[in-house]
Amino acid sequence: MRIQPLHTWDLEPKAAIALQCELAGRLVSDTPLDIDSIKLVAGVDVSVKRGQSRAAVVVMSFPELSHIETTRAQQATSYPYIPGLLAFREGPVVLEAIGKLNAEPDVLIFDGMGQIHPRRMGIAAHLGLWLGRPTIGCGKSHYIGEYDEPAIEKGSRSPLFYREQQLGVVLRTRRAVKPVFVSAGHLADLDSAVDLVLACAPRFRLPAPIRAAHKAASLA
Repeated sequence: MRIQPLHTWDLEPKAAIALQCELAGRLVSDTPLDIDSIKLVAGVDVSVKRGQSRAAVVVMSFPELSHIETTRAQQATSYPYIPGLLAFREGPVVLEAIGKLNAEPDVLIFDGMGQIHPRRMGIAAHLGLWLGRPTIGCGKSHYIGEYDEPAIEKGSRSPLFYREQQLGVVLRTRRAVKPVFVSAGHLADLDSAVDLVLACAPRFRLPAPIRAAHKAASLA
C-alpha cells in the first residue's frame, strides 16, 4: 500500500503542534463515501505495553465483514505520551503495519480520533494525509467537546461540538451500551463516516474491523 511521507516524527511538542495546525488545512472532509462501492474496510489499533508499541491492521470484506488479511508491527515507544500528539507516538508503528498490507482497503477506521481534536488532527486525520485515502476515527471515550447523550436505541446519535463547531457524532452502536465517538479523518464526510461505522458494527459496540485489530494488537 502506497504511503507518502510528509515529515519526520521526532519533533519537539511545540513544533509538532505547529505542524498539526498546518496539516489541518489540507484535510478534505466534505467528500461523501460511496458506501455501495466499498469492498474492503481496514481496522487499525495500537497497544502500548512495557515500552513497546504494537500495531495491528485487519482488513475485512464489506459488507460481509469476513477476514481478509492481518498485519502487525512492533517498535520501541520513543515518543512521550502527550495529549493531542498521539499520532507522533503511534504513527510510525501504524504506518509500518499498513505498509505490510497486500490488500488495498478502500477505507481505514482507526481506534482513535479523526477530527475530534483541538486542531482537527487526531491520528485518523493525520495518517489519512500520509495514506491519501479515506480514513475515519472511532474513539471509545470522550476526549473534547460537548454533546447530549444519544437515545438508548441502536443508531441513535448526537452531534459533538467544540468551540461552536461540529467535529463529530456520538453514536450508539448497541442498544443501551456506551456510545462511540465518530469523526471524519480525511477524504470522508461526517455523515457517511457515521453510516459506515454503524454498518461495520452489526453485533458489538466497536466496528468489527477495529475490534479485530484490537485483539490482534494485544497479541502482537
